[in-house]
Amino acid sequence: MDFNSAFETLTGHPPLPWQQRLYRDYFNAGRVPSACYLPTGLGKTSVLAVWLLALASGAPLPRRLIYVVNRRTVVDQTTNEVIRYKNAIANSPQLSIIRDRIERLRISTLRGQFADNGDWCENPSQPAVICGTVDMIGSRLLFSGYGIGRSKRPLHAAFLGQDALLIHDEAHLEPAFQTLIATIEKQQLDNEPIVPWPKLKVMELTATTKSRESFTLDNSDYANKIVAQRMNSTKRLFLHELKDAKKPAKELFERALAFKTSEQAILIFAQSVEAVLEIQSALEKAKIPQESIRTLTGTIRGKERDALAEHPTFARFLPNPPGDATKGTVYLVCTSAGEVGVNISADHLICDLTTFESMSQRFGRVNRFGVDQFGKQVEDCEVHVFHPGPAHWDDKDPLTRPRQRTLELLRELEAKGSASPKALSELDETLRANAFAPTPMILPATDMLFDAWALTTITGTLPGRPPVKPYLRGLTELEIPETHFAWRDDVQLLDHHSVNDKDRAELLLAYPLLTQELLREPSYRAVKHLDAIGKRHPEHHAWLVRDEGNVEQVTLDFFTIKDNKERINGITVVLDPRSGGLNAGGMLDGGSESASDASKTADRCRSDGEGTVPPDFHEVFSFLIPSEDEDEDPVIHRWFTRRNTGQVNSRKPVLLASHVADVERELEKILSGLSLGDSLNRCLKIAALFHDDGKKRQLFQSVLGNRNAASVWWAKSGRKSGTWLKEKYRHEFGSLSELPTAAELGITDDERELVLHLIAAHHGRARPHFPSDETFDPHQSQEASSELAMTVPQRFGRLQRRYGRWGLAYLESLLRAADWSASANPNPEGEIQE
Repeated sequence: MDFNSAFETLTGHPPLPWQQRLYRDYFNAGRVPSACYLPTGLGKTSVLAVWLLALASGAPLPRRLIYVVNRRTVVDQTTNEVIRYKNAIANSPQLSIIRDRIERLRISTLRGQFADNGDWCENPSQPAVICGTVDMIGSRLLFSGYGIGRSKRPLHAAFLGQDALLIHDEAHLEPAFQTLIATIEKQQLDNEPIVPWPKLKVMELTATTKSRESFTLDNSDYANKIVAQRMNSTKRLFLHELKDAKKPAKELFERALAFKTSEQAILIFAQSVEAVLEIQSALEKAKIPQESIRTLTGTIRGKERDALAEHPTFARFLPNPPGDATKGTVYLVCTSAGEVGVNISADHLICDLTTFESMSQRFGRVNRFGVDQFGKQVEDCEVHVFHPGPAHWDDKDPLTRPRQRTLELLRELEAKGSASPKALSELDETLRANAFAPTPMILPATDMLFDAWALTTITGTLPGRPPVKPYLRGLTELEIPETHFAWRDDVQLLDHHSVNDKDRAELLLAYPLLTQELLREPSYRAVKHLDAIGKRHPEHHAWLVRDEGNVEQVTLDFFTIKDNKERINGITVVLDPRSGGLNAGGMLDGGSESASDASKTADRCRSDGEGTVPPDFHEVFSFLIPSEDEDEDPVIHRWFTRRNTGQVNSRKPVLLASHVADVERELEKILSGLSLGDSLNRCLKIAALFHDDGKKRQLFQSVLGNRNAASVWWAKSGRKSGTWLKEKYRHEFGSLSELPTAAELGITDDERELVLHLIAAHHGRARPHFPSDETFDPHQSQEASSELAMTVPQRFGRLQRRYGRWGLAYLESLLRAADWSASANPNPEGEIQE
């Protein structure tokens, strides 16, 4: 395979020298650099294309690429880029060799608009790209996935933490997460047993680094025409001393207004949301059309943030604006939410002063490519930075010294007449490093913590198992408590005396809050908005949701009581849309009477019996609300999600023997693409054969609706109607007593121990135990069941030491993936015709 031609066909442009070297010297040789330093505008995300081509050429690389960047907009842009790669592979004759070697590239996004399609979990032997934010990827990697049920957490941890290359983009902005993933990589390498599959590989990717000890540009890059254009792009820097350092918005606005008749795209950065809103208001008062002004902050609800990317005014900041982009002068006013990774390029930049790494990101969003959309060199690009005067620095602010050092470096650039990427890279490395924001306190992740987080079947608070968020983000002096908000019709639907807080928590596990539903607000501001909403609708209800998933329903007058103000720190408040509180821009607004439920997507919905549910949806939660009138029927509310891509469960009952054969078939597909060795293959195949033997119980068959259990066993009931019946008997627990001895199976005792665990864990239990109300089997005495239950956590502990935390979860998940795929694609001959 010729890399240069394949890369150009795949991406639409020829490779730069650094991309050629990354392929030749690293990825194609099965090597991964620990760090990759590339200035802004040089196509860092194309490392995905380089990995894909190397994988297709047969390089010994992990088959899953996990791309993490802590900006939702960038996650979506990266996903779209990979989708373009996938389409090119499917449609370009020149890429037939890749098409032949990569049966199917699976793409999933763990955040908001692109709700996780589960595609990456279907067949772990096939290549996959998973894009996500620090919170979404990091929490899943630590067996604590935000927004997913406990049963799925081991699988997500396994497939993100084994046979995976994790690329952390803009890593300098999240040092705690970078330290964490490097620790996990080292833990797996040094302290966990050798296994016959690749472990986690980590690559730090950044345009702003404190060190050049990494893969980076060399002389061949600087001699390249495109690199030279971008590295030397015109950016004339002007520094302005603020007249009032406490009120920068006025002067930023005045400078921005000077471009009113320029017909250009003007980018404005301010550190606070208040300043952004003040600038927006001032521009509107200055007769700038509202449609020509957009704002981007971290406090906008995900749904409205996603819509911003499609707005014609935002389109003016894209590399090649479409024909329907807003005409005339346009303004984009941002907080730091617009600094990182977003592929925008303004004509001019106006901003206040932050620390060096932040300033370099801002500079990278103006005249990004050095040429306009027609390929003509840009000669005029202004960068205006407003800073405090000598007497107006706050000595108590931990950012003061780094900002002062940044200002000194900017004065060097102003004297040179350029703030180009090349000019920034020529600044003294030590001085640059000293001008970075202080590193947060990074909490050490230890063996004991990894062990505790891996115990996914222990619900609630567990001593020695803290929430994972501080380990993902670190702790800083500037830590300001935040509160997240969402609006759900569910608050009203489940406002009934028959519903308790545990029911509400189970709903949120089955039908979780998505990023598109959520906004965040500093808690000190949130209390003011909640106070206003509470005084307007004191009788309405809201849910207080804590990190561990516990839910408490309160009335809105709760928020008007002074002693309750601090109880919203660090939690999620789910409001009834009837209570209002959301303005048209998607921001929290206590004075707004309106709000909307943003939980419905193309992949999920709720129903109370009205309308139809798509056939590829399946029920994940239901609740029966009794009628107050004895003559009226109760209302059954149901929540549905779409099954994994391409999968539709049978609507008819399925024979147990047929289902087991289907699982064996799907497992064989997975194992044929891996190289686990004879022993592990044998254990997985035996587990597939016996995993559902516990369904051979009259109790279980009754739940399925099988009236002929004496003559034929069912595995699945098909699509049921009527009240959902919660299963207390766990068939996987019952299957344990059905497994023949090691001698009968022709395997060793150690192999049988693994088989038992794979069977026990194939629905997410047995990590480390079965809850006490699930440890019974109608085929044996309670005493025998209790004795059997005691062996489960002991076995889990032994096997985790043998295969490692993520390694054991990986083996469990291979069987689970086969089971899911078999359930979704049953052999029609095994369906029962009713």
